[in-house]
Amino acid sequence: MWQVFALRYAHHDRSAQANFIMPVEDAHDAMPMDYFVWLLRGPDGREILVDTGFDSATAARRGRSILRPVEDCLKALGTSAEAIRDVVVTHLHYDHAGNLGLFPNATFHIQDREVAFATGRHMCSHCLRHPFEVEDVVRLVRAVYADRVRFHDGEGEVAPGVTLHGVGGHSDGLQMVRVATARGPLVIAGDASHYYANMARENPFPIVYDLGAMVQGWRRARALAGGDESLVIPGHDPLVCRRFPVAEQDAEAWRLDLPPYS
Repeated sequence: MWQVFALRYAHHDRSAQANFIMPVEDAHDAMPMDYFVWLLRGPDGREILVDTGFDSATAARRGRSILRPVEDCLKALGTSAEAIRDVVVTHLHYDHAGNLGLFPNATFHIQDREVAFATGRHMCSHCLRHPFEVEDVVRLVRAVYADRVRFHDGEGEVAPGVTLHGVGGHSDGLQMVRVATARGPLVIAGDASHYYANMARENPFPIVYDLGAMVQGWRRARALAGGDESLVIPGHDPLVCRRFPVAEQDAEAWRLDLPPYS
């Protein structure tokens, strides 16, 4: 069984309507966004990181607030960027693949479709390339040529108990991560659903490549979690920090493998 930590590294204030495609009654209410990476720790001490976050330069360009650099988040949990040997990149948007250079010893796990998407014809359109940072994509391509990337086509496995599931939607090659934990199969949905409310209201987040795939991704996430929605973790919802217990080692990390508060 794996331990799963949500590490919060950045924040952005925004209104509710910014997080949904269709109009919402609480459009002008505050609905901020938190930014996470996720650390998986196995029973044998093996560690896997899901996503890499972004750095202070990108935060300044995009008007986001760094709460604590990702490398400091890892140190607080007794590990380091250099110690990580496997990094799952759910997709190549700036807030999920912005620190690839921090992990010199890691193999990066990514979907074929995502690399094809981020380097293909759709990047000629500003509206589709806006969530990407070109230098992040270039770093990933350099890692390919350094034999440090493992490609997955739909379903894949990183380690026993940690599997990958391509769903697309938000980005063409988006993948979710399913982790065997003591309380059941935990699904890090990532940006398959930014907030719990995107799934609950069936109202998608506005940045989307394939709307139909996004909707099917919600259903896939629930199925992978065995129908227990408390085991589906959205990518950016501050409610994660209120629903789960804080890790003993760090007040800015939350234990997702432990039962949520009622």
